[in-house]
Parts: sequence; C-alpha cells; structure tokens
Amino acid sequence: MASNSANGSGPLPDSQSKRIAESLLEGSGITFNGSNPWDIQVHDPAFFGKVLRGGSLALGESYMEGLWDCEQIDEMILRLLNHGLGDRAESPLRRALYQLQSNFINLQSKTRAFIVGKQHYDLGNDLFERMLDSTMCYSCAYWKDTDDLHQAQLNKLDLAARKLGLEPGMKVLDIGCGWGSFAYHAATHYGCEVTGITISKEQAEYARERCKDLPVEIILEDYRDLTGEYDRIVSIGMFEHVGHKNYRTYFESAKKLLKPDGLFVLHTIGSNGTSIGADPWINKYIFPNGVLPSIAQISRPTEDLFVMEDWQNFGADYDRTLMAWHERFERAWPEVKHNYNERTYRMFRYYLLICAGAFRARDIQLWQVVFSNRRPGRYDAPR
Repeated sequence: MASNSANGSGPLPDSQSKRIAESLLEGSGITFNGSNPWDIQVHDPAFFGKVLRGGSLALGESYMEGLWDCEQIDEMILRLLNHGLGDRAESPLRRALYQLQSNFINLQSKTRAFIVGKQHYDLGNDLFERMLDSTMCYSCAYWKDTDDLHQAQLNKLDLAARKLGLEPGMKVLDIGCGWGSFAYHAATHYGCEVTGITISKEQAEYARERCKDLPVEIILEDYRDLTGEYDRIVSIGMFEHVGHKNYRTYFESAKKLLKPDGLFVLHTIGSNGTSIGADPWINKYIFPNGVLPSIAQISRPTEDLFVMEDWQNFGADYDRTLMAWHERFERAWPEVKHNYNERTYRMFRYYLLICAGAFRARDIQLWQVVFSNRRPGRYDAPR
C-alpha cells in the first residue's frame, strides 16, 4: 500500500508497525496520508505503534491527542467496518477482561447509575443547546417526509406518542426524560400528566424550568426506586445504560408501574449480536458503563411480563441525525469553545462521526418496541 504526503502531512518513515497497519487496511480503500477525504492523515509516526497496541481505544485517544486527522471520519469508519476491522479493533484480552469485570460487578448498579450523568450529560447545557435542535432531543430523529432536523425530532416524539395512544388526563412515566423533550410534548399536545426521571442534575434542572407551567414533574431518581401507577410508559434513549445484569429488573419495574391494559414504548440503540461488551473508547470517554442490547437481550427479559405488539427499526435515520448534530456542533463551537478545550472539541467530533459511520454501515440499529400489559384486541402501530 502506497503512502504519500498529498495533504501535507509529510513522508512517513518506514517501520514494522507502519507496514502492519498498511496490511490491515489493504483493500479497505483507506490509505495513510492519501488524497481521499476518508484517508488518515498521520502527523506523528508514534500513531502506528500506539494503535496496534491499543486498538479502537488508542485510535480515539490518538485522535484526541492530535496524532492524526481525517476530513470524513464517518466515511473512514464506514470503510473500516465494511472491511471487517470492527471485530479486530479490540484485543481478545481486553474483551475478556471486560466480560470478566461485568460478570462479577454490576456496572450499572444504583450506586453507579449516576456516573454517566455527571460525566456526559452534565458536560454543559450551552454545548447541547447548540448541538441539538430546540426540542433538546438527544436521540434518533425520525426523518420520514422531512429534511429538517427539528421537524424530524418532532416526528419522533409524536411517533412515540401515537404508538402510546395518548389521551388527555393520562398519567405518563418517562424513564430517562433527558431535558424534558417528551414530557413537554406529551403535556402540551396531548394534555397528559407526565413524571420524568433522569440521572443528570443538569438535565433535571433544565427540564423543570422548561415544563414549569405544565402538569409535569421531573425527578432525579433511578428507575429501580420508582413507585406509583401509570397509564403509559415511554423510555427514549435510556435503555443503553441499563446493562445485562439489570434487564429483567428494568422490565419488572416497568411491569409494576404500568396499569393493566397499559402500553410501553421502548426506544433504544441495539446491537446486531448478543454479547457482553462495549466499545472501549465510547465506554471511557462518552457513555461510561453503557452497553447496547441485542434483540434477544430485549425479548428474553420481557417473557411472561409483556406482550410485544410492534418492533420498528429506523437505525438508518440515526446516521442522518448524527451528521445534523455534527454540522450544528461545528458551526456553534466558536461560540462555546471558551468553556472547553481543544481535546473536548476533538472528542466530541470523533464521537459524533464514528457513531454516524457505524449506523451507516448498519453495524448498530435503532429500535422502537411497543409492549402492552396484556391489553385485549389487535394493536396497529402507526408509522
């Protein structure tokens, strides 16, 4: 594989680690210091050894450190995944250690549940307000019949509301309410009384202020501590933080809280295969202790609890959502960069673009699943 300095990164000294890295990319369409926007521009030859030793974690860390650049990281990731390098990006030892740790430790226990809130969701509302649209939805939009991010997010909120069959006066529980997007929508447009829970202090304060004139209560609480009874339950973009040791507990909690004949909409990113693992870079820097469930990891824990009424996949829409967020993030960065640093900028850029590439490769999915508490009759899900 040829390497050049077309983009001004300079000639790369020959080394064994460089040759091994080139052989791994052979046939992927990616070159080092090539002229394509998805080519990797290496600024420091230490990049090769670092990534070969550390896999996907080191790839992300070396980007944050400025060892390399790429104009279109999303397209780079698409090609890496299509080339089959996704499964080889993590060492068997690191994978085994994670599985061993997660088998002996409940990484998503009640005492650990608030870690992701403090590390990620509390990073700064100024950044999220500019990156997201005015709905403040931090989950996949539904781009059916629209090219506008705001309308696509409204479409997503209303899709979930219509699947729930919301009516005025219904008591609705929003597990993982974020900045209050669905709570605001359900109370404003459907006349519902909404209780939202989150593990983020910043999100809770924002949602309370946003919904202060509506029949909405926002609680900083873990789902395992909830009591009460609700006509409908929704959970959008929260199940990724539950973890395999807690799936049954999560669904048992929802069962206990949902009235007979009630409906429950679960909106979650999903994995194509059943495994106990997490991308090490995402786990360390973005969503600590997060893990993506498979179809089996959702269906098995719900046996004898719920009737599965509908399962919709619109994961391809997450690619488009992430690219829209990235565009807004880049445009807004000059306004907020005084509150952060260059490493945070590169971390967020890398996060948004690698996730977009993974959805584009269909390596991960986005599901909306409708469960009923044994309601009678036929259920027809809106689209």
